[in-house]
Amino acid sequence: MMSSYSQLVRSLGLGACLVLSSNIALAQKNHPDFSGTWTNQSLTGLTRPRGVEKLVVTPEEARVIIANTSTVPGLSAEQVEQGAAVDPETGLPPAGSFDFGLRGYNSFWTDPGSSLAMVRGELRSSLIIDPENGRVPRLETPRVSLGSRSFGLRYVTGNGGNEGPEAMPLAERCLIGFGNTAGPGMMGTLYNSTYEFVLTDDYFVILTEMVHDARIIPLYGSAEEARNHRRPLVLQQWLGDSRGWWEGDVLVVETVNVKPEQMAESSIRITPEGHFIERFQRYSDTEIVYSFTVEDGNLYSQPWTAELSYHATEGPVYEYACHEGNYAMRGILAGARTAEVQAQLESR
Repeated sequence: MMSSYSQLVRSLGLGACLVLSSNIALAQKNHPDFSGTWTNQSLTGLTRPRGVEKLVVTPEEARVIIANTSTVPGLSAEQVEQGAAVDPETGLPPAGSFDFGLRGYNSFWTDPGSSLAMVRGELRSSLIIDPENGRVPRLETPRVSLGSRSFGLRYVTGNGGNEGPEAMPLAERCLIGFGNTAGPGMMGTLYNSTYEFVLTDDYFVILTEMVHDARIIPLYGSAEEARNHRRPLVLQQWLGDSRGWWEGDVLVVETVNVKPEQMAESSIRITPEGHFIERFQRYSDTEIVYSFTVEDGNLYSQPWTAELSYHATEGPVYEYACHEGNYAMRGILAGARTAEVQAQLESR
């Protein structure tokens, strides 16, 4: 099944190349090939754990960090070890309680890995490598507000908007993957951290297992040429407008104009004036070193960079069925409408 899917992706890329060949300059040839199935699965977070000063840690230090790393956001490692709080005799925790969503989630499905991120043979305590403290250099007072629609609060408490489908967060509606899996600024998450890369002379295609997001990135002969072929700003889209070019053996991808709704819920934000720079470099037959730099003076005191590696895996990239057979949204909306009717009847 996967081989036929790969052929389809390749065909789409080659077909698009024929349609757009008049606007796209052929990239230089004889560059490293990134095609294959890869994973960025690890227990390393974007920022460095408190009390950890070093970026590169020893195996012994890594074991201590892992022992204190939770595989369920919002719960400590000790709480996760205690297991789910859902009692078959008493049912779910009360709606709105701290552990309503956290404890209700079946940890059987989580698969974030068992090791810290390994990059060029080094165990990393954070993905951020610049600044050296491993922290996001946020401005105390941002110059521009992006607003916020928190998936996390709804996930934890079960409380959230129910006036219509659009009131629910993007991840809950399965429109794009959560946890920045497809980027820009691609990171692993609780599960489904597998990717398929297809690289041709003219396109770099990234298929993400989480919610099967796909990025089809045109490649150009230079940064100047790539920037001259950006889409009109009015064409905002999920995952942004990405264009790539080669700098030696490094594939550079710049992304701008990310859909505002995505940025409002992203763990890595930019304003319309900001941009992402991603770099892919083949380190070995089984490793691609990947970094992304975030530049936006409206939100950050300096540009900052995160780095991780993609490691070769057998795959496969599974189909991600997110809403198929899922009755949750129907139940949430139907329950809210029923409650409204009941409130009107009681007020008469």
